[in-house]
Parts: sequence; structure tokens; C-alpha cells
Amino acid sequence: MIEDQASSLRKMSRNNLTKVIAVTGGKGGVGKTNVTLNTAIAMAKLGKKVLVLDADLGLANVDVMLGLRVGKNISHVLAGECSLEDILIEGPHGILIAPATSGTKNMAELSPTEHAGLIRAFSELKIPIDVLLVDTAAGISDMVLSFSRASQDIMLVVCNEPTSLTDAYALMKILNRDHGVFKFKVVANMVRSPREGQELFAKLSKVTNRFLDVALELVATVPYDENIRKAVRKQKAIVDVFPGSPAALAITHLAKQALSWPVPAQPGGHLEFFIEQLVNRQAASNQG
Repeated sequence: MIEDQASSLRKMSRNNLTKVIAVTGGKGGVGKTNVTLNTAIAMAKLGKKVLVLDADLGLANVDVMLGLRVGKNISHVLAGECSLEDILIEGPHGILIAPATSGTKNMAELSPTEHAGLIRAFSELKIPIDVLLVDTAAGISDMVLSFSRASQDIMLVVCNEPTSLTDAYALMKILNRDHGVFKFKVVANMVRSPREGQELFAKLSKVTNRFLDVALELVATVPYDENIRKAVRKQKAIVDVFPGSPAALAITHLAKQALSWPVPAQPGGHLEFFIEQLVNRQAASNQG
């Protein structure tokens, strides 16, 4: 049934290409969601249409960080009660957010019918999207792995804590050895200086170079900035309320850089293909 849906999905593929970036980190508390939202808003300020998928299907928080009211969420789409477009809420500068549910549902528990429904939901989305940012859950669950390996680029957010590095390494190890992922883009977050960011990246590179077959790229060093805390309290994005602050400038630079990353000239550039990859790989792992 899932393969039939996937075949029909390819035939419905649209001409517009969408850049799909998973933002993950392994450990919670590294500022992953904050980086995701601010990057999305910075991209929107540059004229791009951006969709943020809250892929923490059990502990949704993207909407909370921006003080947005949510009616229905992705669980209602899976239940066939509404379309994906029906649940989208608009955030600052026109970014769109697909909110998740605050319950226990995760990708590993979806039935074949729900798998097909998720494919159909994305294939029927008529809004042209330039960038899809997938804010994954923390940890190394099947859900996190599925969203990460289905994306074109994986942005790994780390901070200068031993547990952050350990968990980031564990995530990369599984994605590399078990799922053939070889490239990771690293964001050193909440660092005291660019040098600290470089040293953090060097620590991570040293262990991956020794034990894994991966290529790491440091794409941003986001400084520790008290304005982030102030923005979070206001339920606003730092790139909006403190655009000239060090963290906002770093994230704006990251957004510009991410927009220059190439989109594969193949079905992988389509939203439909992203969700097809996500669902089919999850289904295969469930059967294994």
C-alpha cells in the first residue's frame, strides 16, 4: 500500500524544488528550536517562503516559542480530519509552521494508513515552498533518525558541553554506520567567542575523523547572547527584536549561507519525495 502511494506520488511531483534541512542535535537544551525558528525567519526576511515542520511529534514547542495559537495539528491530518494546509499557522514574516501534537504519537507508531495519509498530505500541499526546515526531537529515536536521513542536509546544533558532544557523536555514528549518511553541517551554538566555536568543532572532528567515515563542515558559530533570553521571554525571534545583536547577526549569516546550499536536481528536491523517503524508510525499519 505504501509503495503504491509512493509510485503515484512521483507522478504528482511538482516542478518547484524545495530545500529540505533537518535541524537536530542529539541532546536537548542546545538551542536547536531557537536556531531553527530564527533561521526560518531570517530566510523569510530575505524573501523566501519557508515552512517549519515541528517534528517533535510528542513534545511540540515551536508554536509556544513564538506565542502562536494552535487549533489543529499534524495528528488531525493523520486522522484524515483535515489537510496539511488546514493546520498551517503563519508566523513572523510569513513563515509557515506545521505544528505537532503534545502527546505520545511518534513516527514508529504510525499505521500504514497514517503513512499513506502523511504522504498524501504533503503531495497535496499547493503552497510553493522554497525551504522546509525540520525541527527534530532531541535524542536518537527512530523518529529523529527518519527525519534526518530523509532530508537533503543535516544541521547539527552543538554547544560546549561534554554531553552535547557525546550525544552529537552518537547520532552521527548511527546515521553514518546504519544509514549511510556522510555529511553533517555543524552549528556551534552559545559559544563565548569564535575561537571557542572553532575549538568545539575541532573536538568533534577529532573523534569523528578517528572513528567515523563522515565529512563535517562548521557552518556557523552563534555566540552566547543575553538578548536570546530576552527574546524568548517576549516569545519573539531575536532576529526580529534584536536584529543587530551578535547572535542575530550570526544566524542571519547562517540563513544566507544555507540558501546557497545546492538543491539536488532530482526528486529529492521535492517536498513529496522528502515525506516519501521518510515514510518508506520508517516502514522498512518497522518490518525489519
